[in-house]
Order: sequence, then C-alpha cells, then structure tokens
Amino acid sequence: MRISELSRRSGVSVTTIKYYLREGLLPPGRQTAATQADYDDQHLRRLRLIRALTGVRGLSVATTREVLDALGEHGDDTHRVLGLALGAIRVADDPADRTADTAEVDALVEELGWQVHQDAPARAVLAGTLASLRCLGVPVDGRTLLPYARLAERIAVLDLDQLGGLDDPLEAAERALLMTVLLEPALMALRRMAQENESALRHGG
Repeated sequence: MRISELSRRSGVSVTTIKYYLREGLLPPGRQTAATQADYDDQHLRRLRLIRALTGVRGLSVATTREVLDALGEHGDDTHRVLGLALGAIRVADDPADRTADTAEVDALVEELGWQVHQDAPARAVLAGTLASLRCLGVPVDGRTLLPYARLAERIAVLDLDQLGGLDDPLEAAERALLMTVLLEPALMALRRMAQENESALRHGG
C-alpha cells in the first residue's frame, strides 16, 4: 500500500508517518521509485502500536523507540512483549529502589504465588501506596491487599482472554495496551457505582 493508504487505514497523518520514518520508529517501506515506497500490514500494525504507546500510554518518542527496539529483540516472546508494551517490565535494567514497604509487597507476591519480575514498577507503586496510607493514619499492611489481589487475578484472566486468536505479537501488544489503559477509567467508575450501591444496601432507608 502507498503511504496515503497507510495513513487512511491507521488514522495517522502522512506528515506524522514521515516523522516516524525519519525518527526510526517505523521501518522504511519497499522502495518502488525515487520518492515512493510500498508498505504492508506489518507497517500498519507497528504504526498502530506506536500510536497506542505515544497517545494512550503517553510515552515520548525517545522512550517509544526504546520500547520498540526492545520489542524487536523479544518479538518471539509474547509474555515479554506484553510486559514491555504495558510498562510492566522496565526497558532498561535499572535497579528499583528497595524499601521496607517494597519488601512487604514482595512478601505479598510470594504469598499469592504470582510470577512478577523483582523490578516490576507495579511493586514500587504498591509499596508507595502502603506508605502513603500509613502516613495518613490508615492501619494497612500487605495482607490488606490480599482480597483485592484475588479480584485482580480474575480481571487479569478477562484481560488476557481478550487477546485470544491474536498471533502477531505487535497486534497483541496494541490490543493489550488499549484494553488495559482505556478500560482503567471504566473499572474505576464501576467500583464507584458498586460502592454507592453497597452503601445504599447497608445504610439506605
């Protein structure tokens, strides 16, 4: 397909596609003339993933390039591809800060029997949340999160079920990214609605 068709099918402007080509985010097409090239479905999938990484996850062009490079190295490992796209795995092997709260999260992960990378950013997020709650006088510990973690397991099953039938790692990464990031506000809205309903059941007249 020509670049105009690639633009139409991807929803990305020709100007932006040319920028991605110059920046090395999108590989060049097959040259058919001095100023023309043909692009295929792999370009379309990669372009959609770029759009998801920059527009949905909000990554910079430089960070997006790092993620795409890492995806290229691990393209045959779907588990790692999904982790990189979703930010569950660090692109660079920078050690995470280890704190007492992080150790508490580590113990929770071990109790759950989850396979989560030691330096997964989500561990630090949980540790920071526990620390903030305690600073505000809320008596919580890692075990407080246990029933929530069990609910999260069921959500994760639903999430991964959405990827059934997708054999292309880039397409799977894009779908997972969109389903995870764009569904999060809906999940929060459902939680608020469920809380309102539960309050009405317990305290309503």
